[in-house]
Amino acid sequence: MPPAQTSAEKQNGKKMLRYIIKRLVFAIPTLFAVSIIAFIIIQLPPGDYLTTLMADWASQGGAVEAGTVAAMRERYGLDQPIYFQYYKWIWGILTAGDFGISFELGKPVTELIWNRLGFSMLLSLLTLCFVWAIAIPIGILSAVRQYSISDYTATFLAFFFLAVPDFLMALSAMYVMSAWFGQSVGGLFSPEYVDAGWSFGKLVDFAEHVWLPVVVIGLGSLAALVRIMRANLLDELSKPYVTTARAKGMSELELLIRYPVRLALNPLISTLGWILPAVISGEIIVSVVMSLPTTGPLLLRALLAQDMYLAGSLILLISVLTIIGTLISDILLALTDPRIRFQ
Repeated sequence: MPPAQTSAEKQNGKKMLRYIIKRLVFAIPTLFAVSIIAFIIIQLPPGDYLTTLMADWASQGGAVEAGTVAAMRERYGLDQPIYFQYYKWIWGILTAGDFGISFELGKPVTELIWNRLGFSMLLSLLTLCFVWAIAIPIGILSAVRQYSISDYTATFLAFFFLAVPDFLMALSAMYVMSAWFGQSVGGLFSPEYVDAGWSFGKLVDFAEHVWLPVVVIGLGSLAALVRIMRANLLDELSKPYVTTARAKGMSELELLIRYPVRLALNPLISTLGWILPAVISGEIIVSVVMSLPTTGPLLLRALLAQDMYLAGSLILLISVLTIIGTLISDILLALTDPRIRFQ
């Protein structure tokens, strides 16, 4: 028996490895297509960065000669066809990790992004942990006690938080924490720690500030996942195998955890593909409202100024997160459900 089991485990491991490699191979052309679409979308609005810059100067009473505009257009490479601009941008990313130069800020895009991406990723990770830790138990409770007061309460709150926009939730939370509890809101640090090096005091200050944006960003996704978990579990609880397990004398808690909950988690795991970018999108809006040092305000500023390399790089990174989220969900589904990797 042990050799046969070892052989079966090796076979399953090979199938799992082939499955992961297949998903990674499919991700490469997807990323390439996303980069093209992102670059084209940025170019769709009329004009470019210099058009926006000239309009700003004109509104301030300044005048620019046509020769100066032509020289600046040549300097920024905006006189080249769009396909050449894209080739220059994507080739720099692939060969040197160079995402180009921000027109407006005059700094390498890589430097601007990496300064803020860490906070964005940490905020997103904390939000995902918060969402899953709260959504699964509430969804289970709501399904097990269907049509009870707790079920109606969870349903009402889920629809309420789904309907409230993120920016309104952020403004309301900031007002409540400031007016009722006297807590400093806005940003991830108190003023004295913004430019200070990392220390235990700064870490404690970060923990005191970060929970509010995590809750605000996560409430929308939390409400959606509660509804998904409830619906999946109700569907599983109505199946014949649950009745059979009860007839055999299995306790309700063991039955619930061993079979229906485990199966109900499969569709929930598949939602990782859209939860991760949804969290990032929510982070953009909330970051602008709450003045968080993340990539959100930077992306909004780049889009308004038509700073194509900066905006394109940030959109590309968000798209990469979407693909990563989908890949992670596919792998987790294959680990939890052998039928998927056997296909």
